[in-house]
Amino acid sequence: MQYIVYDMEFTVIRNRQQYTADILEIGAIKLSDDSGQLEMVDLFHTHVRPTTHKVISPLTTEFTGITQEHADKAPSFSEAASDFQSWMGDDPYYLCSWGPDDKQQLIRHCKMHKFDLNWIQNYNDIQLAFTRLQGGEYHQRWGLKKALVAKELPFIGNHHNALDDAFNTAKLFKLIFPHIRLEQNNAAAEPIFTTSLVYTTGHEKNNPFGQLAHLFQIAT
Repeated sequence: MQYIVYDMEFTVIRNRQQYTADILEIGAIKLSDDSGQLEMVDLFHTHVRPTTHKVISPLTTEFTGITQEHADKAPSFSEAASDFQSWMGDDPYYLCSWGPDDKQQLIRHCKMHKFDLNWIQNYNDIQLAFTRLQGGEYHQRWGLKKALVAKELPFIGNHHNALDDAFNTAKLFKLIFPHIRLEQNNAAAEPIFTTSLVYTTGHEKNNPFGQLAHLFQIAT
């Protein structure tokens, strides 16, 4: 079985139109239990060219490190999603992220670009699973940084970088994997729903492949 832990970065919008944010970056870690234990086996990264907010604001760059040059050179959402889907492969998989917003934005973009939803399947919210293991519930969610500190795991890379956030989420996923039951589902069969995306300002510099040369060595 394959386990895809992914993260996305979006346009930062400081008003009530947050739901119109563009996906600007996708990062993912593939884990496999084919060897009898859960191991990180591959990674995926791409920037995504925006369609709604084509000009990258200074606030978006400050928060994510994504520049206008990154956006202009990036593939379209349909191209990026197709590459992501191809990278995941044909083997059965669970699709996991830290929190619900990434899934909801992924569904919204697929609908907007008329991209098939059936590949968004077996989605599991690692943040909620982790929170419940700590005795909390939906509205008591733990942040990624706080969760890593609690488990004495160092954050590797830069916050609000899709690949680095995916990698650090994958570390927590490996830790709690023996203690959770993953759900099977399919986004194409689910009712339409929306969420409010909440962002805070940050000052991290972005380096999409920062520290990846020794990423997997640190994880093992």
